[in-house]
Amino acid sequence: MGLENVYQMSDSVTKFFEMGGYITNHTNERKTDKIVDDVIKRFKDRSTIGIEKYGTTLYDSPDGFYGFLNHLQEELMDATLYIEKLKQQK
Repeated sequence: MGLENVYQMSDSVTKFFEMGGYITNHTNERKTDKIVDDVIKRFKDRSTIGIEKYGTTLYDSPDGFYGFLNHLQEELMDATLYIEKLKQQK
């Protein structure tokens, strides 16, 4: 496959996502995944709560590189505790 074909394929993939995903028939109806839709809704709801709580978006957050690393570390520590709690419930 030549480099030109790689760019064409990349453009096709980009267009696929720009169009919103899978096309199920010739009427351009999009097929969606309820699980993905539910997770997206939860992300949006969580974003709204975060904006109200912290007064800023994640995009506009003034926290720097190490601030975000600390947030991530704390979240992963919480996740480890939740896993251990579930394991102990047997």
